[in-house]
Amino acid sequence: MINKQRMLAEFLDLLRIRCSSKAEREIGDLLKERLSQLGLSVFEDQAGSEIGGACGNIIGYLAGNVAGKSIMLSAHMDCVEPCAGVEPVVQDGLIKSAGNTILGADDKAGVAAILEGLRVVIENKLPHSGIQVVFTVSEEAGLDGSKHIRRSDLKASLGYALDSGGSPGQIITKAPGQNSIDVIIYGKTAHAGVAPEEGVNAIVMAGKALAELRQGRIDHETTANVGMISGGQATNIVPDRVELKCEARSRDIGKLAAQTEHMKHTFERVATQNGGRAQVEVRHAYDPFELADDSPVVALAVKAAGNIGLKAVLQATGGGSDANYFNFYGVPTAVLGVGMSKVHTAEEFIKEEDLYHSAELVVAIISAAVE
Repeated sequence: MINKQRMLAEFLDLLRIRCSSKAEREIGDLLKERLSQLGLSVFEDQAGSEIGGACGNIIGYLAGNVAGKSIMLSAHMDCVEPCAGVEPVVQDGLIKSAGNTILGADDKAGVAAILEGLRVVIENKLPHSGIQVVFTVSEEAGLDGSKHIRRSDLKASLGYALDSGGSPGQIITKAPGQNSIDVIIYGKTAHAGVAPEEGVNAIVMAGKALAELRQGRIDHETTANVGMISGGQATNIVPDRVELKCEARSRDIGKLAAQTEHMKHTFERVATQNGGRAQVEVRHAYDPFELADDSPVVALAVKAAGNIGLKAVLQATGGGSDANYFNFYGVPTAVLGVGMSKVHTAEEFIKEEDLYHSAELVVAIISAAVE
């Protein structure tokens, strides 16, 4: 029932729209129009103003025509940089970028699958038990859109975020929580050639702390990373300040707390031992989630995948998504694979068949939700 030609054309049009985080106005207006044309009641929430962005989350609802579970379908509107001037190329069953930009299948493949799935349901007058669509902003910048959505605006019984690599049929049931760890190490400045012994080198202290830090893959549920470091003024000045930006993630909340404390304590201890001082700020980004294999949201997706001949594969991930917040708000939400590959790079691509299978899975999920 999927109109492949129509879906591909719309997907390519979406890819060409620049949609940097907090600058989703153009695609937001387009999606409001498309959802309204399909007969959904649509509104834009306040998230844009709360995060200093140009657009809020776009939320639509289609009332059900039969009894059953109401379904939320979600995808994010923003892309990582560089996302301006994307020229998609379709060749040998693959869709990729022609130049030095990303493609934007993350997450416009999810957006396109939801739109085409809705069209099929509406055009064919298929039974459905209520469909809510949530297109979020600023997901790539830290899940800002879902973080600032109003819980009262979420009406569905369960949800699916179409926002993962892996072929359609992959279902993410476990994802980590994350803490951001910002560190400033203070030393003492001095002339590096005249009186270096009078200085306390903040960069050297940071290096000593990093040498002791547990980072990378800690265990099968936990990771940590030091992603940014900056400091110093000139080679002839002993640097008295260095800044580091780090993160810790784990699917176990206790392990997340322990890894975070280890990183905080290591920076503070090493700085003090070497005559300096460390200021560490920990910001909790989001909680982990875990869905049981037999939970309604997972069982429904497994059933729907089987109904259209897709192999359901349940997996855990090391990445966060809007589903972390939706689950926190009490709407059980699984993350679905849509086939995006090599995301956040200029080599990003998606198979045409995965694009179409994602839309077919949307239809199958809506149909399977009917009692």
